[in-house]
Amino acid sequence: MAFRGRLRLAAVALALTALGGVALAAEPEKAVTGKLQTDKPLGVVELFTSQACSSCPPADEFFAELAGKDDIIALAYHVNYWDYLGWQDTLSNKENTERQYDYMRAFGSRSVYTPQAVINGRSHVNGASRKDVDGALARMDRTGEGMRVGIKVSRTSDRVMIDAGDAGNGPTDAHVVIVYFDPPQMVKIGQGENSGRSLTYWNAVSDIQTAGMWHGKAQRYELPMTEIAKKGGCAVLLQSVGKDGMPGPILGAAFIHKPDRL
Repeated sequence: MAFRGRLRLAAVALALTALGGVALAAEPEKAVTGKLQTDKPLGVVELFTSQACSSCPPADEFFAELAGKDDIIALAYHVNYWDYLGWQDTLSNKENTERQYDYMRAFGSRSVYTPQAVINGRSHVNGASRKDVDGALARMDRTGEGMRVGIKVSRTSDRVMIDAGDAGNGPTDAHVVIVYFDPPQMVKIGQGENSGRSLTYWNAVSDIQTAGMWHGKAQRYELPMTEIAKKGGCAVLLQSVGKDGMPGPILGAAFIHKPDRL
């Protein structure tokens, strides 16, 4: 299923509304506390992994380091196509697998694999290779393929405001994608290739929603705090979409809420 169709529009209960930069908050805004507010992080790392894959633990361990950094938006998508090896990934879902297949088509690849790290929605590398991941992030930052649009997050007692910046002479259309993820959790694997191992998984994606459109100009989007409070963590991606509906480059990103402990 195509990226455009699968990332379903946020439900009415989500009440995410584009306000065209006009603040409607009833009380003064304040920045998200701690180090959660990020204007232009170094980049976005999306790791496709599986508890059933013996090649993934080194990537999961490296990913845990990335997830602890404030200048990287690190998201782990657990896929389900290795479940037949004897262990059903407890964090996997078909939407995560579909997102990886969408990237495969967008990159013109013939197959998917784990551990795969997609960098800024633009290219992919071996998710266990620190050299390749760090190198791709640094190269894209240097060549202007990093985060080009600032995303700022602020809040009041009952709402979160997401302010997407102006593109200037850059791209003019993108989806505002809300990615929910679980807090870090330890999983004891009982069967399969990693049987007997206890591994801690960070930022495992549980849900993805397309919440609106951005058209190159500064714009505000609003989200109820009650919705954020239900989730372990939450990030926003400003991601372009190809004419065929496949995911494109990520132009901006920020954490809305980032769990920091087990």
